[in-house]
Amino acid sequence: MAKVEDAVILAGGSGTRMLPASLFIPKETMPLVDTPIINHLIWEVAKAGVSRVHLVLSERKHEFLSDFISDEEQHGGEIRPDLPRESLRLGLKGLEIIPHIQKRPGGVADAISTAIESVEGPFLVLLGDMLLLEEHWGPLHSGTSYASDASSELVSVFSQSGLPVVGACPVAREEISNYGVVEISDEKVKSIVEKPDIESAPSEYVLCGRYIFPENTGEILEMYPLSEFGELQSIEVLNHLIENGGLHAVKLDRFSMYDSGNPLSWLKSQIDHALQREDLGDDLKTWMGERIG
Repeated sequence: MAKVEDAVILAGGSGTRMLPASLFIPKETMPLVDTPIINHLIWEVAKAGVSRVHLVLSERKHEFLSDFISDEEQHGGEIRPDLPRESLRLGLKGLEIIPHIQKRPGGVADAISTAIESVEGPFLVLLGDMLLLEEHWGPLHSGTSYASDASSELVSVFSQSGLPVVGACPVAREEISNYGVVEISDEKVKSIVEKPDIESAPSEYVLCGRYIFPENTGEILEMYPLSEFGELQSIEVLNHLIENGGLHAVKLDRFSMYDSGNPLSWLKSQIDHALQREDLGDDLKTWMGERIG
């Protein structure tokens, strides 16, 4: 079975729904309380065993992150010696970070095509604005040891079956229409309905920004060109996988799904994460109780 050595993190979108917060910084670098989203994602894929991370960025985001990509060590040991060094850098030792420029936003599949020529074998794909956390750590617990196991679970399933994999998370009924909803049977995806209303949704499980695509993804992308399918190109690719061999679904029920796609969902994520942290939860609960009371 081919090993998953590459991960593609998609961060090329314009982030207009997060304006004005995204006016000066990419939404993928916004902190979940105090740790940037992108750090969580890089630690997650490193824990899953990859050795190369491909960052798909817009030109503007590449300019913003170029110093961090080229020179991982931004602060010497005298700066915040109480924090682990992993909390103050973009990457990790032994992990190659490769930037790719997406000229204009074109959806998930188009972003993947930006990096596909540099990818070897099957590969992970993570959406840069989606976090999946089981444990709720502060920056004192940075790095792979404390990272999310979400991508590791997909890799484990792939290593057993050899089939492409998607992660699926349950959401509240009122949120279903914001996502691609999956119908699952015998641990496989049977269909995907993009942003359905509540009545026509096949389940409560939605695509949550975690995928393993097969080695021949480049060839499949050519079968469903952006010019014809637009931003639904990725759904066509997933449907192709469903109909040609199968697509595994990994239910990630125990993970908290944090979506930085809009200000309200991100504010809820901040509060939920902070309430569950040992270093912040009690004080925040007390303050919220006083404030609400």
